[in-house]
Amino acid sequence: MASITVQTSPSLALIKYWGKETQGINIPATGSLAVGLHDLRTKTTVTANPAASCDRVSVGGTEQPLHHFSTVIDALRERARASGRSDADTPLSIESGNSFPTAAGIASSSSGFAALTIALDAWWALDLPVAELSRIARTGSGSAARSVFGGFTRFRAGSESAEPVYDAEWWPELRVLVAITDTGPKTVGSRDGMERTRTSSPYYDAWVADARVLIEKAEHALADRSIERLGPLMRESYLRMVGSSIAASPPVLYWLPASVAVIRACDDLRGEGFVAWETMDAGPQVKILTTARDAETVKERIASVAGVQTILVSSVGGSPVVTRKDRDNGDSEA
Repeated sequence: MASITVQTSPSLALIKYWGKETQGINIPATGSLAVGLHDLRTKTTVTANPAASCDRVSVGGTEQPLHHFSTVIDALRERARASGRSDADTPLSIESGNSFPTAAGIASSSSGFAALTIALDAWWALDLPVAELSRIARTGSGSAARSVFGGFTRFRAGSESAEPVYDAEWWPELRVLVAITDTGPKTVGSRDGMERTRTSSPYYDAWVADARVLIEKAEHALADRSIERLGPLMRESYLRMVGSSIAASPPVLYWLPASVAVIRACDDLRGEGFVAWETMDAGPQVKILTTARDAETVKERIASVAGVQTILVSSVGGSPVVTRKDRDNGDSEA
C-alpha cells in the first residue's frame, strides 16, 4: 500500500457535549445530538516513513507534538501487532488538513481524530467495527466519536462510543451556515474549558442535569424533522452551556462582538419569518441551522454583519471516504 487517504466531516453538536466524567478518557458527562457538515472536510493521508525514527504528524503543513495523537496511534498499532502485521512498528507519516479554520471552534478535532482513526484502521487492514473505531477516536477527542459516522449521531452521557441516528438523507433540505468571526485558534482549548467549568462553575451540576432533559426533547424533534421545535432546543442548549462556562473561575468566554451581533441578526431574521436558529461551541464562530429555501437570504443578511469574515454553507454530511493508493494499481475508493 502506497498511501491511505480519508476524508471526514466535522460533527456539529445541536445539543451540546460540555463536560467529562472523572473516570476514563473523554467520557461525556452530558449527552449530545449532532449533525455532520458535508461541505466542510478534513483530509488525512497516511504513508510509511521507514527512514524516520518515529511517527510524524502534521496539520496544515505544521508538524505537531506526537503525544497529542498517541492514544489513537498506540491503540491501533497494538491491534496491528496483535494481528501479526509485519509493518506494525514501521514509522508513519500522517499529513492532515482542513477546508475550514483549525482549532477555531468548528470541531476540527472531531473530523481530525476520526480521519486518523479510520486511516490507521485501513492502513493496517484491521477492519474494526465502526463502534470500536468510535471508541478509539473518542480518546483523541470526545466529539470524534461522532465523526466516524455520517449524518445524524448521538453520543450518550457516560458512553465510550457514539451511535448513528439517521443517515445524511434523513433531512436533505437542512442547511448549516457557519459565520466565521475569527480564523485564529481559540484562546482556551475545549478540554481545558470543560475542566475549568466542571471544577469551578457553580452552575455546572445544573447544566448537566438539564442537558438530560433537552436531549430527549431534541431527539423527538429530530425524529419529526421539526426545525420549529429543534431550533429553540438548540438555542437553550448552547446558551445554558455558555452560562455554565462564563461562571467558571476564571471565566471561559469565547464570544466576540461579532458573535453577539450574529446572534441578534438571527433573532431579527426569525422575527421576519425566516428559519435561522443559531448555536455556538467553544469558539467565536456562530453556526446557523436553516433550510435550503432560506439559506441564501440568511447568508446575505449574516454576511452584512460587521466582523463576519466569511460564511461557510453545508448540507448534512455523509459517511467518511477512504481512498487507497496502491503502488501499482492507482487509486481505489471505499
